Amino acid sequence: MTTAELLRRGVDLLKSLPDCEPFLEARILLRRAAGLTDLDVFAYPERPVSSSVSRRFLRAAEERSRRRPQAYILGEKEFWSIPMTVSPAVLIPRPETELLVEQALAFLTSAEPLIIEIGTGSGCIAVALAKELPGACIYATDISRRALAVARANAFRHGAPNVRFFAGDLFGALRGLVMEGRADLVVSNPPYVSAKEWAGLAPEVRDYEPRRALVPGPTGLEMIRRIARGAGRFLKPGGRILLEFGAGQEVAVLRLFGSGWKNPATVDDLSGRPRVLSASR
Repeated sequence: MTTAELLRRGVDLLKSLPDCEPFLEARILLRRAAGLTDLDVFAYPERPVSSSVSRRFLRAAEERSRRRPQAYILGEKEFWSIPMTVSPAVLIPRPETELLVEQALAFLTSAEPLIIEIGTGSGCIAVALAKELPGACIYATDISRRALAVARANAFRHGAPNVRFFAGDLFGALRGLVMEGRADLVVSNPPYVSAKEWAGLAPEVRDYEPRRALVPGPTGLEMIRRIARGAGRFLKPGGRILLEFGAGQEVAVLRLFGSGWKNPATVDDLSGRPRVLSASR
């Protein structure tokens, strides 16, 4: 089978998927399966492909046709222009979450800030900040040890020794480290999907991504409420929290940060939707 023929087979398998660009996705899967570049795919369409590569590619395309996310098939997703290792133990990094990194970099003026990330997942936020701020000291926590294994792999892969990882429930993971009143920034992309919203999510999310990393409880606000109560004691005076939240949660989130916090405000993402909560101690 030639490269062109194999690519057409892949497109045929993916063309019925909703919200999918079949040619683009098939090309990405073929590049990975065959170790090709885009130039190889386009410049040499009649090049024969080995049977082992064909099987590998068609197996990946069939997995994708069953709504398995492409990132899990590839084992990788780009975030902040950094290729992050991912597995079903962690959420797939989203481009909109890069707003947390943008806002953190705009706020932090110290060359050696102390940053706490709650619910690090793949470690994408912590690693991105570590790359941008090599003098930073970053403490990243997660309740899932499987997620932390992925995060540690990403930190090692991208040379981010200034990130330290701790297992535990929210700020409880930092117990005994004498962190109170020291952090310049607390940053988090916590679970914020309600149980009702979960039922209506696309199969790529609902059937494959870890529910615990998405749904904190019936309302979707349970984890944000706990972070609002606990974050203040870890921040130095003037320190800031940056926290991602879901569609329609703006008013409720601002209310949660109304007492004990200064200047709570939201930041819109590129689509104009309120996405990030910012507040100071």
